[in-house]
Amino acid sequence: MTPQELRALCLSFNGAVEDHPFGPETSVFKVGGKLFALTALDARPLKVNLKCDPDDALRLRREHEGRIVPGWHMNKRHWNTVTVDAGLPDTMVRELVEDSYDLVVAGLPRAERLRLDRP
Repeated sequence: MTPQELRALCLSFNGAVEDHPFGPETSVFKVGGKLFALTALDARPLKVNLKCDPDDALRLRREHEGRIVPGWHMNKRHWNTVTVDAGLPDTMVRELVEDSYDLVVAGLPRAERLRLDRP
C-alpha cells in the first residue's frame, strides 16, 4: 500500500477528515473530532498508528511480530503501530484501518453516529 492509497483509504470513511495538529509532516485522521489513524505519509518505512481492541492488539502483535507493535506515543493497550510496507497484505491493512475507524465511531455519542450514517 502506498502513502497515497493509505491517505485515500482513511478519507474514504463517512465523516473522516485529515488534520495536521502536530505539524505538516504528520497526518491525523479523525471522525467526530476523534483520532482513528496517525501517520507520517512521507516516512520510510510507512507506519500508521491504529486503535485496536486490546485482546486483538495482543494477538496481532504475536502473529506479526516486528510488523505490528504497541502504539508509538499512544496508549499501548488500545493502539498498535502497523508498518504498512513490511509485507502485510493490503487487505489486512485495510481491515485494521476500518476496525480502528469503527471502534472510534462506536465511542461517539449516538447523535454523532446517526449523522455519520446519513448519505
